[in-house]
Amino acid sequence: MPSTQDVIVVIGSGSIAQAITRRVGTGKHILLADITPENSEAAQQTLQQAGFRVSTTVVDVRSRESIQKLVDLACSHGEVKGVIHTAGLSPSQAGAQDILRVDLYGTAVVFEAFGKVIGAGGSGVVIGSQSSHRLDVDALTQAEADELATLPPEQLLELPRVKAIDDSLYAYQLSKRGNALRVMVEAVKWGRRGARINCISAGIVYTPLAYDELNSAERGEFYRKMLAKSPAGRGGTPDEIGALAEFLFGPNGTYISGSDILIDGGVTAAYKYGDLKA
Repeated sequence: MPSTQDVIVVIGSGSIAQAITRRVGTGKHILLADITPENSEAAQQTLQQAGFRVSTTVVDVRSRESIQKLVDLACSHGEVKGVIHTAGLSPSQAGAQDILRVDLYGTAVVFEAFGKVIGAGGSGVVIGSQSSHRLDVDALTQAEADELATLPPEQLLELPRVKAIDDSLYAYQLSKRGNALRVMVEAVKWGRRGARINCISAGIVYTPLAYDELNSAERGEFYRKMLAKSPAGRGGTPDEIGALAEFLFGPNGTYISGSDILIDGGVTAAYKYGDLKA
């Protein structure tokens, strides 16, 4: 393969990852990375049949070494011009500390590692969550927020308040808030290379995982009520997230960096001022 080709790295290979890839991957080499090879290979087949150039690899975002191998592989294909980070664990998938290791630590390492190689004109996007916007206003002091944003990734998991978390929902919310905060810091670093990075805080998007949540005994009723009482009255689609990512990656989004963009059908608004307000 020619070393001059542009590379888009996609971490996670689910519905949202594929929707974004379809919007921004035309003419690029797509490197799909997932912890489960069967998932990335299935996505590869779908995208290749639609005309995209795709290769796959395995990555475990809990491991700095694994992430660095992904960076090295991406660079061997060409110049990295895009990073789409969608991998993560939800509150129903794992315990608190596992979520923190993947969603908080892993994302911080991805930002750091790819920030050292991202090409000029490149762009990155991480999928956050509207859930992080429901943390109490006083949930973090400024000093605590600064720690989440700036500490080396390995130190994040050693913070006493982080080590003490045993609630999976709070671990998820804190991790996603940390992602959004860290995007601001990384935007400064990526900007020195002529690149941008942003966070998309998505609401409930119709994916296989979302359907599991909506039908679960533990949180299903909560999520169904959330959608019913939101201004939009429904969940989102992967294509709607893809359209926003396309804007951020494209020529009309070049003045946007370090931002956390909420796309949740008005759920957060309803919690603050509408029918979901406690």
